[in-house]
Amino acid sequence: MARPQNPIQMAVIGAAHGIKGELRVKTFTGDPLALADYGPLYAKDGRTFEIAAIRPANEVVVVRFKGVNDRNAAEALTNTELFVDRSALPDDGEEGEFYHTDLVGLAVRDENGEPVGKVFAVQNFGGGDILEIQYQGRKGVLIPFTQAAVPVVDIAGGFVAIDTVAAGLVEDEDDADAPSDGEFEHKGRPRGPRDAGGNR
Repeated sequence: MARPQNPIQMAVIGAAHGIKGELRVKTFTGDPLALADYGPLYAKDGRTFEIAAIRPANEVVVVRFKGVNDRNAAEALTNTELFVDRSALPDDGEEGEFYHTDLVGLAVRDENGEPVGKVFAVQNFGGGDILEIQYQGRKGVLIPFTQAAVPVVDIAGGFVAIDTVAAGLVEDEDDADAPSDGEFEHKGRPRGPRDAGGNR
């Protein structure tokens, strides 16, 4: 297979494991061991990786790639991102399931159905998935990809719908109008919800 035309990241290589060329790999597949089911994996520079063996290890998998036979060779691969082409992934998932790449480019609508922006990327900095969107002309706006903040994902319709309050884009009017007696009082909602991450 040629280098992916529509690459989907499947995993990222972590630290070397032992002295025989094995590596700890963080996968983005539902079943971590399924990483071996997609055929050759590709790095951004076009290098091809074939899995010779894979086994679970706590929150990652330990992988031995063909041609990687010692610790030095393994250490040289740390932080390498691994991809397959979108065409290699099945489209027969359950209703409501989709790939992150399918979200990129979708229109963003507010709770009134009005268009307010566009999805640019899906990020994850360790606290859960986050949508990077253009919002009312502002680029690089981050919102949590949770059911509360993004209640509707319509891939076929070409849009996601957001709740601007739950997404932390506007203050809750009820909180903002609460009276203050001079004591310190939290007014309004913080710029991001308390739980900025989590799976949908």
